[in-house]
Amino acid sequence: MADVTDDVEKLYEFGERLNEAKDKSQHRQDYEGIIAAANGSVKAKQLAAQLIPKFFKFFPQLAEQALDQHINLIEDYQELGVRVQAIRGLPLFCKDTPEHLSKIVDILGQLLVAGENVERDAVHKALMTVLRQDVKTSLTALFKRIGSIEDQSAEDLSTWDSIRKKVLLFLRDKVFPLKMELLVPQELMERHITTLVKQNLQDVTAAEFKMFMDFLKSLSLFGHNAPAERIQELVEIIEGQADLDAQFDVSDADHIERFISCLSMAFPFFKMGASGSKFLNYLNKQIMPVFDKLPEQWKLDLLKNLAECSLCATTQDSRQLLPSVVQLLKKYMVRRKIEEINYTCIECLLYTFHHLAHKTPNATNSLCGYKIVTGQPSDRLGEDFSEQYKDFTERLSTVEDLARAMIKKLTQGMADQNKALAAAKTEEEKDAIKTQKQNATFALRACNNILAMTQPLHTKTPKFIGDQKINLSWKEVAKPSGPSTATTAGQKRPAATTNGSSSNPLKKGRGVGGMQHQLVNKAFSGIYGGGRSSGRGGRSSRGRGRGRSYH
Repeated sequence: MADVTDDVEKLYEFGERLNEAKDKSQHRQDYEGIIAAANGSVKAKQLAAQLIPKFFKFFPQLAEQALDQHINLIEDYQELGVRVQAIRGLPLFCKDTPEHLSKIVDILGQLLVAGENVERDAVHKALMTVLRQDVKTSLTALFKRIGSIEDQSAEDLSTWDSIRKKVLLFLRDKVFPLKMELLVPQELMERHITTLVKQNLQDVTAAEFKMFMDFLKSLSLFGHNAPAERIQELVEIIEGQADLDAQFDVSDADHIERFISCLSMAFPFFKMGASGSKFLNYLNKQIMPVFDKLPEQWKLDLLKNLAECSLCATTQDSRQLLPSVVQLLKKYMVRRKIEEINYTCIECLLYTFHHLAHKTPNATNSLCGYKIVTGQPSDRLGEDFSEQYKDFTERLSTVEDLARAMIKKLTQGMADQNKALAAAKTEEEKDAIKTQKQNATFALRACNNILAMTQPLHTKTPKFIGDQKINLSWKEVAKPSGPSTATTAGQKRPAATTNGSSSNPLKKGRGVGGMQHQLVNKAFSGIYGGGRSSGRGGRSSRGRGRGRSYH
């Protein structure tokens, strides 16, 4: 007991002499005594954890020794109080010696995996203190913990991954919400953090990528008044994540899922004036030729996204893409009446066809046999495309007959479902019937949309729909505000949910509602729930870090 008291008394003596000394650097032995006392009793360790950082700046020649001893205190697995005190002292190491700031941030970043709440809170507060001291250097150091593991020090994979995830959560929960306070001067720091994000997207999951994109969208740099080139910068980030420079492999489910999610994420920026040409060109040249070989679960998802993006296609994009769309439309619009056809796929393709043809109407002359005069050599009016016209309009008529029959069937079925719902006794039965009714409602919308889009196409010179009067079946119907008869032009996409059931993270996020919006539900489980896939290396052929799997 006397030894413990002696240790603490000596520490107080060292501290008092250093406090009183005008030239503290002349009291090296006292500071060395403080460092040595950190090997003593629990009380001595706690006091040393306060004194080592307090006088650290006066003894640069002892900096390495002092830091090492302080880290030993942080790693005292038996004494929580010692660890917490040592963590609280970390910001002092760089308060007056900023050359140590990056190292302190890295240490604190590693400590985010702390198990005890009081310890973790101390880490959060210490990090915020250091961030407020020098946000630029601190963020740069934190982001080094997000990049590929090849860029990190020698750590085992599971430890590195745990730290990385905690750093991401810290950024999301603590840093991003305080962007107005921390990112000062605003434009300079917003540009810096944008650069950091762009540099560390080579190995992210779907939820992580969505988190970063949502954050970038929230910056003033990319706000409503941002010039077109800045909005295009966001699209270019998404293009890079979609691997649009890679050769498409139809057996690579990871890539097609990522492409669809990225296309969906980029769509709002297309509406703001950014170019979608690179996406549409990749779709036309790489994916459309092998569309039939795609996994069934992605075909409809791809066509839904294509339909929405067709609104923003340029004339050149439309001319290049239209032949592939017409060819695919003919495959879905059968000439003979059959039971099984995919009405939603036909709805998507007809919608896409109308919007592309509206921008380059004379391209339909050779594709569908229409007689549309624009005065351009590409009109090809002197050629005979009557067979194409006959084939296309016959398919239209067949699809119309099938759609009318399906509408009749669905209407009767919904009446039966209403009766069944009234008779249902359990909640499970009611939920099952409600799901059936909802599916029938979507199918009914699709069939009605098909009829609305096929009818104008029967004449030799049809008028193609180039506005948003057709509300796609899977989108919520816009509710008019007041007496106005608003269309869906300003309709927002459904908001994303933040929970999911899949344990395997995806690479990109999407909205909810309908089959095409399943991605983000699964994706969010990566960062908010079930962790990330351990199957690394699946994408190494494209050189994207260790390749967090997309499926």
